[in-house]
Amino acid sequence: MFLGRVIGSVWATQKEEGMDNLKLMVVQPIDFKEMESGQTVIAADRIGAGVGEKVIVSRGSPARVLFSGKMVPIDAMIVGIVDSFEVTEDAE
Repeated sequence: MFLGRVIGSVWATQKEEGMDNLKLMVVQPIDFKEMESGQTVIAADRIGAGVGEKVIVSRGSPARVLFSGKMVPIDAMIVGIVDSFEVTEDAE
């Protein structure tokens, strides 16, 4: 999993089966100082994240597990909207 910030949306009227009713968001990974940290990804969102929000993103097989055994072509899934976090200076 990684921490990210939603920076945009992707609209696709034609999607693979199993992706119906999934919102697609552009997420910029960030570190715990909220600085950009990696390449942007497109992540599926079922929980209603919006542009500007910090989110937790799961990638790979764990992201697909959320679909109850259905084979869905998802590589990244927003699994949480972050209200706040705290990291001590020594932990970085």
